[in-house]
Amino acid sequence: MGWSTSWTEILGFATGAVCVWLVARQHIANWPVGIANNVFFIVLFTQAGLYADAGLQIVFIALAAYGWWSWTHGGGPGATGALPVRRTTRAEWAWLLVAGAVGTAALTLLLDRATDSTVPFWDALTTGLSLMATYGQCRKRLESWWLWIAADLVYIPLYAYKGLYLTSVLYVGFLALCVAGLIGWRRTLVAGDLRNAVGATA
Repeated sequence: MGWSTSWTEILGFATGAVCVWLVARQHIANWPVGIANNVFFIVLFTQAGLYADAGLQIVFIALAAYGWWSWTHGGGPGATGALPVRRTTRAEWAWLLVAGAVGTAALTLLLDRATDSTVPFWDALTTGLSLMATYGQCRKRLESWWLWIAADLVYIPLYAYKGLYLTSVLYVGFLALCVAGLIGWRRTLVAGDLRNAVGATA
């Protein structure tokens, strides 16, 4: 198609697609695959001048380690069962929205003044949305998919603007997988609620 790409972008494309597919299926292997994806994207985004997105990958690696533990231990000391899908609480929404807004504003200012970024606000916005979504993913919060969808709707044109066309296409695929993940997790949540209701009346 006449696009200029690299092996780093291709490997980021492949590991990213597999990771999101595994998350949608609630498969624990999404975490190590995701870490590999983060490493490829650190290199790719640094080369493209998307410094916030590059730094975000380092945070993602740390969050992946937490998410990996959380999914296998139920998210609490002494827990042995798998972490169930839950809805985001009002308290979680409150601090997530405040943290996201403050983080986006601060990062926009930093990128504008300390780097040669040509898209400081959009780079910061996608970083804020992605961190909020990753927290929800680590805790298996259903609404994390809505945050990923919002981020992807910004990522797609942003990466195309920066000439990362293959990555932009990847995020179109991510968007579709996020919709599938939202549907799948919602079904899991409804099924769990039904089991709890039956157990309570038994």
